Amino acid sequence: MIYPVLLAGGSGTRMWPLSREHSPKQFLPLVSAKSMFQETVSRLEGMGAKPPLVVCNDIHRFMLSDQLREINLKPLEVITEPVGRNTAPALTLAVLHIQNVCGGQDTDPIILSMHSDHLIQDTSAFHSAVVKGVELAQRGYLVTFGVPPDTPETGYGYIRKGSQINDINQANVIDQFVEKPDPQTAREYLGSGDYLWNSGIFMMKQSVWFSELGRHRPDILAAAKLAYDAGSDHFEFFRPGVEEFLRCPSESIDYAVMEPATSSTDQSVRCAVIELEAGWSDIGSWSAIWARREKDSNGNVTLGDVYASGTTNSLLMAEQRLLATVGVSDVVVIETPDAVLVSRKDRVQEVKQIVERLKADRRTETEVNTRVHRPWGSYEVLDSGQNFQVKRLTVNPGASLSLQYHHHRAEHWVVVGGTAKVTRDGEVFTLTANESTYVSPSSIHRLENPSDEPLLMIEVQTGDYLDEDDIVRLEDNYNRLNDA
Repeated sequence: MIYPVLLAGGSGTRMWPLSREHSPKQFLPLVSAKSMFQETVSRLEGMGAKPPLVVCNDIHRFMLSDQLREINLKPLEVITEPVGRNTAPALTLAVLHIQNVCGGQDTDPIILSMHSDHLIQDTSAFHSAVVKGVELAQRGYLVTFGVPPDTPETGYGYIRKGSQINDINQANVIDQFVEKPDPQTAREYLGSGDYLWNSGIFMMKQSVWFSELGRHRPDILAAAKLAYDAGSDHFEFFRPGVEEFLRCPSESIDYAVMEPATSSTDQSVRCAVIELEAGWSDIGSWSAIWARREKDSNGNVTLGDVYASGTTNSLLMAEQRLLATVGVSDVVVIETPDAVLVSRKDRVQEVKQIVERLKADRRTETEVNTRVHRPWGSYEVLDSGQNFQVKRLTVNPGASLSLQYHHHRAEHWVVVGGTAKVTRDGEVFTLTANESTYVSPSSIHRLENPSDEPLLMIEVQTGDYLDEDDIVRLEDNYNRLNDA
């Protein structure tokens, strides 16, 4: 049985300003109406695999949970990392959990590790490649999937193919992993036909992962075991021990296991690469979005409220305001409520440098978008200034905010749509559309949605301190009494 592991902890800085630390690219609808994460989950259907186990950053857990509910999928588990430690520790936590939940049902399951923010256009071709991978993994191979290059790409790592595995079509022993090349070297790789792009998709038996990680990086294995054993369930999630995980070294699957296993003189475990011809892309830049989306007669990709005149071969995306362009070509313009990016299409990789400068200047535009997900729904900041903040709240059907109070701020609630059940200092009452109430500082209160329709509200906060850490929770349905 295949146990898919989806690694969803990336920050997606190259897709700024749409992608932020609290809402990275894997959770954005960049190539279709679904998010990249939802596309990845949907791609697993029809493969005969177990429900996916997902590893994500702790701050993304509620957004991820919402997106799983939108596509009606219950995961095997969601493991939340307190900090990012790269892909090798993340996969190890997942495999430890699979070992724990399998029991005697599957003594040595096959693990399929995938990033959650990659595009694969041909699902059937992907499934066919996975079938080949299963056969090799069952023989004890460490398996990866390589993409035949069609351009001299300098942004990907490469795999040099070795001898062909005779009984598996388009499968080779791995000769060498190669770092991202310079342009001339990339052209040589493309022309030789001996190299594949490293897709970052891996497959192996559980026992093989543990044995090879223990052989090459026992420090990661030991630290991950300690973190897992110190972990516990929190609401819908499994959280490893924080202090234990903080001590875990940060390393990728490639560097921790695949590369040393490939170059090892001990051939007890062999490494194989299967060619994946399925329209793969890591969607690592805005130019990749332009290349993959449908274009108009002028070669433009337009999303949102866009008016373009004399504009060609450009990506124009408006999230909230009207975006108009005149007489430009080969540009990327991304409009969001609090930031606008304008770049030449061939220089979008430099967006990462802008993000680094913003972080150095402690700008919040790299961290949060205007919409923040919570287990009960979400809120959006509509306006803010000295001593006030205006939010739009969406409370999911049947959901409830914590019983809480604030030291510094008062709140004015206006119901726009749906039904609100309000608890305020022991009094319980109902509000419907066009009705409002007031919650004073230190008043113990709770907001609930008792109906089967979303509750929409406008909340006006006033006071001398309005940050979220002014919330004092007394009761909470989501295990957040000491949490954000």
